[in-house]
Amino acid sequence: MGQRGGPLRATRWFAGTPVPTGDLVRVLEAARWTGSARNRQPWRFVVVREHGLQRRLSLLGGYAAHLAAAPVVVLLAVDHGTGGEDAEFDAGRAAQNLMLAAHDLGLGSCPASFFPASNAERAGRMVGVEAPWRVRTAISLGYPAPAPRGRSAIPSGRLPLDDLVRWIGP
Repeated sequence: MGQRGGPLRATRWFAGTPVPTGDLVRVLEAARWTGSARNRQPWRFVVVREHGLQRRLSLLGGYAAHLAAAPVVVLLAVDHGTGGEDAEFDAGRAAQNLMLAAHDLGLGSCPASFFPASNAERAGRMVGVEAPWRVRTAISLGYPAPAPRGRSAIPSGRLPLDDLVRWIGP
């Protein structure tokens, strides 16, 4: 839970308020200091504040539309050449730290995956990321706005803990 209270929730609707550069740097620092296997740090970040590019990126994933309206989009590039088998896990840790730090500052965030693989390659080319780096994930950042009325296609809530955990031993 962040300083703002409540669990981290995905924010897909953003107010038009810009994100101050100082806050963005704090969020990126939190991601940078994430632990990684053998301290490989198999991630790089591309910050996109150009709305035309954000709109084009939003078309590269089935659930990436929120990228078009966000004040900031952070692309997560992962080194698949030397990052080892832990690279994706480590990148996920960095993404979560970034999102938690944003939440702590009152910013909303939501990850998006670029798929199929050809869309991930296209996203990388759009921002100048080359092999061995690959962009599969983008994170929208901004101040939350109310969601439009209506029913979401995305289920809400969580499974009960008893459905998720198996205890072994005393």
